[in-house]
This record gives sequence, C-alpha cells and structure tokens, in this order.
Amino acid sequence: MKAYLFPGQGSQFLGMGKNLYKNSHFAKQLFQLADDVLKFRITSIMFDGTMNILKKTKYTQLSIYIYSVIKAKILNNFEPDMVAGNSLGEFSALAAINVFSFEDGLILVNQRASVMQEICESTNGGMAAVLGLEDSIIEDICNKDRGIIVPSNYNGPKQLVISGEKEALKRVCFSLEKKGAKKIFILPVHGAFHSPIMDPAVKKFENFINKIPFKDSKCPIYQNVTAKPVMKSNDIKKNLVKQLTSPVRWKQSIENMIYNGATSFIEIGPRNILKGLVKKIIENFSKKI
Repeated sequence: MKAYLFPGQGSQFLGMGKNLYKNSHFAKQLFQLADDVLKFRITSIMFDGTMNILKKTKYTQLSIYIYSVIKAKILNNFEPDMVAGNSLGEFSALAAINVFSFEDGLILVNQRASVMQEICESTNGGMAAVLGLEDSIIEDICNKDRGIIVPSNYNGPKQLVISGEKEALKRVCFSLEKKGAKKIFILPVHGAFHSPIMDPAVKKFENFINKIPFKDSKCPIYQNVTAKPVMKSNDIKKNLVKQLTSPVRWKQSIENMIYNGATSFIEIGPRNILKGLVKKIIENFSKKI
C-alpha cells in the first residue's frame, strides 16, 4: 500500500517551482492561477525572491503548498492508499486528494499563515528541537514549568520539538540539558506554533474554514491532531482548526500507517526532509513488534 507524505515549513528553497513551471504546461497554468487567486505574484517570490522574503511565514506556507500540490497533480498514477502531511503539509495532502480545490486551499493557507503571523508579531514565543531524550521526560519537564511550554512536534524516536514562551523555553532547555539531551537547537521561527499561544487564532480560522466547501476523502488521511485515519469532511475541518494549538503527532501517524498496511512512503514536496524521519520511525517501530 502506498502512503504519500507532504512536508511543512523548512522544505522551501530559492527558485522553488521554476523547473516545474518550465517543463509542464499544466503546472504553468496552476502557478498562474495561484497568482490570480492571491492577487499578487507569489511565483516571483518562489522563482526569484530572496531567502529573507521566502522565509516569512506567509510566503513560506503558500510556496510549499503551491509546489507540493502542483507536483502531486502532475504525477503519473497518483493514486494513494493513504496520505499524511506534516503541519502545513496536511493542507497540501488534502488538496492533492481533492478534499478541497487547489484555489480554496490557497485561500485557506493564506488565511492560516496570516492569523499565525499576527500572533507571532504580538507574542514572544519560540521553538526548540530536542534530540536524545524519551518523550515522557520532555513532557514531564514541560508540565512542571510555570510558563507556557508544551511538546509541539513528535517528529521521531527521541526527537521532539517544544514550543512556548521564550523565557519558559530557556528554562526547559536548561533542564533538558541536565537530563542528558544529546542536542538542543532553537528553531529559526518567529513564534510558538502548535501551542496554546496560538489560541487567539483559533476562532478566526474556524469562522473562515467553515465557509470553504470540503468533500469526504477518497482515502484515509492521518491527521496531525489524532494520528488516526480520517475521511469525513466535518472531522477533517475540526482537526485542521485544532492543529493550530495541538501537537503534530508525526511519529504516531507514521506508526499507525505502517500498522494499517503502508508498505512504501513517497514524499511530495520541494525537498525530501521527511525521508530520514520516516526511516528512523520504521526502524524503531520494527523493534516494537
């Protein structure tokens, strides 16, 4: 069974999409459609922009979504048995399997990025990746801190991202170093994504997403919030809203996909950044069974 995976922020690169634009007439049409829908030239930022512009949340999310969906649309024999997307990648996955249209996905991602950017600019949050410790140790230290700090991305075995207030982040990172973390590095993001700090964005995004028509999925999508297969449109919508403040259960999603029959994983995005994580998850899962 084939599982298709779609990456989130961090997979962008300068010039992304230019080759797709040049080599596929259908891809060219979709890139032009993106410019028309957004009412600005996102293609100029993707093809010829600077990294300083591309790394801004608003442009990063749109660029990765556009690239990933177009790449899926021009693939021969794109018939997934199941899909999953890492954070933003969930939107790419849903557009690729036609739960909503490419155009509606653009509007959704643009709105999501805008409300997230707004929160980032009004709060003092950050994120850090922690390597080499069991999830339970990290969860316990986060729970004991007096500030807002939570696990936000269960990326793989002994690889967990934490998210929250910068002062709490410093305290928790110091405690995790003393607990024996092999490596801790602050992520180059401007906010505390997938944490309670994003709560003010929830209602705005919920009101917006309810205006967008969704279809039931033709194959299971393993959503970040539950890590379980979902196909009903209303459930998919609710999970997309919850994703703003809930952790990305990527490790658990891949494990559940394996358990339910996935035999191959194909990544669709600007760069193969999920490949290494999936390999480690598979190796670790094999030891459990």
